Amino acid sequence: MLDTGGVGRRNFAAAFLAMSLLLVPAADAQEQPVWHHGLSLVDDLKYPPGFSHFDYANPEAPKGGDLRLSQTGTFDTFNPLLVKGETAAGLALVFDTLMKPAEDEISTAYGLLAESVSFPDDISSATFRLRKEAKWADGKPVTPEDVVFSFEKGKELNPLYQSYYGHVVKAEKTGNQDITFHFDEKNNRELPQILGQLFIVPKHWWEGTGLDGKPRDITRTTLEPVMGSGPYRIASLSPGGTIRYERREDYWGASLNVNAGQNNFDSITYTFFGDRDVEFESFRAGDIDFWRENQARRWATGYDFPAAKAGRVKREEVPLRATGVMQALVPNMRRKPFDNERVREALNYALDFEELNRTVFFNQYTRVDSYFFLTELASAGLPEDKELEILNEVKDLVPAEVFTTPYSNPVGGTPQKARENLRKAIELLKEAGFELKGNRMVNKETGKPFSFEILLSSPALERVAVPYAQNLKRIGIEARVRTVDPSQYTNRERSFDYDVTWEVWGQSLSPGNEQADYWGSKAATREGSRNYAGIADPGVDKLIERVIFAKDRDTLVAATKALDRVLLAHHYVVPLYYPRTTNIAYWDTVNRPQELPKYGLGFPDVWWSKNAASQ
Repeated sequence: MLDTGGVGRRNFAAAFLAMSLLLVPAADAQEQPVWHHGLSLVDDLKYPPGFSHFDYANPEAPKGGDLRLSQTGTFDTFNPLLVKGETAAGLALVFDTLMKPAEDEISTAYGLLAESVSFPDDISSATFRLRKEAKWADGKPVTPEDVVFSFEKGKELNPLYQSYYGHVVKAEKTGNQDITFHFDEKNNRELPQILGQLFIVPKHWWEGTGLDGKPRDITRTTLEPVMGSGPYRIASLSPGGTIRYERREDYWGASLNVNAGQNNFDSITYTFFGDRDVEFESFRAGDIDFWRENQARRWATGYDFPAAKAGRVKREEVPLRATGVMQALVPNMRRKPFDNERVREALNYALDFEELNRTVFFNQYTRVDSYFFLTELASAGLPEDKELEILNEVKDLVPAEVFTTPYSNPVGGTPQKARENLRKAIELLKEAGFELKGNRMVNKETGKPFSFEILLSSPALERVAVPYAQNLKRIGIEARVRTVDPSQYTNRERSFDYDVTWEVWGQSLSPGNEQADYWGSKAATREGSRNYAGIADPGVDKLIERVIFAKDRDTLVAATKALDRVLLAHHYVVPLYYPRTTNIAYWDTVNRPQELPKYGLGFPDVWWSKNAASQ
């Protein structure tokens, strides 16, 4: 399932996501369907019908106060479905989804716009029943026509939707409050769940006339404040600079159990920064209330200012439990010589993580050695039992070493180890058809020097990319580091216009259809997909299918480990590093429940303003 929790529920993320639906399925077509108030892909539902609130939410949390947040980059559109431009942060505050995830369960969601969902035994379709009380901000009801419109336009305009919902072939109104989604395959147990994640937009609003007197066009970007059915509305904006969201007193879903103790701030304001260091200074000065730290040096040395020393700024290290991750330098296999596996493996031997961890990261990070790092889904050792059985099914399509050799990254950290790793890199490059001439690595056949560009989205990444380029230079490779502005980076990323780039894939604990968008052959040529490496491999495709159609949790875990093992064996990326905790800092102007949800921060959903508490 698509991960939206790596950076919080509201960053659809990817962040911000084939498993077992542990529910009683609908009865035969001749019988009355069974309607479910929630869906789970891992365990039985924690919360029964009619539950009062999520355990991690405080139903007595006071309403009021303002939350000031920051965002690196810019924005130029409020269109939530279109993959063009820079979509504004915080839009999930405006739009409700059919179902809402519970952050204290794995891959579980309960009815929001939809009060319930039904599906047949073979999961060839899923029907959602809308709540009659669900309303848009203009007071009009949310209708099945809105859901159908949102689904169809999402698939038309968004490459991720095209892949993620690729097996959902039709959405239609099947009752006054009912929408049925039809699938072109059976027993894909994830499809009902991921349909609950759809952003639902108002058809009548998008087909109406805008503030400029012209017809609105959902196929284009817009800075007109969009209308939704969610708890907040866009109150004001400065293009590219700030967005202020205000809580709606007339929000239709305020009294729902899935919203109890949530949406507590009267307003949430995002301020956008072009420089991460300047952004942090704004936090230090008290102009920003909440900070998610992504720099080891700053976490170790940057919190010696008076407010932090006095305890007015609080710091927490929250263990990562809900998200697996692969952060890596990604060679683009659509371009030579990165289509050569030995070249890609050689690039890994040139990265001295241990030295970087010591000199740059204050030993706070761990080298990533799995596409599902820090989860039970990560492969380790040699394959056994169910995983081995699955790999044997595709034995002729995967590298032989997956059966004989556990994956491991090169280990550096000393001058001797660094030299040995670079010698190994040179050996691999020779096997790939390169040779050293003088101090330059050249193609034996063409004499062309091996040089490439590393594309970055932030100057902060240069502290890793530049030492890496210097290591490559020692073996005759010229690697140019280029940092571009967010808009240019996004455009080049979507069109696969790079030699090597820096990417992060977040993974949920229940991987499924999104794996085809990350690593599947069809996604390799589809602009806008997240198959940044350009992977097109029949063995990988077969294992993705095993993940998606896993019939139970044990099979899902085994199939995911097998997929992980094969991806690693092909050396598609140069794995980087990641912390084992989410490091956050916040001013004492905001409060949170005593216990955070096990699989998230609950931010900003269940947090509240200290000022509101004192009123």
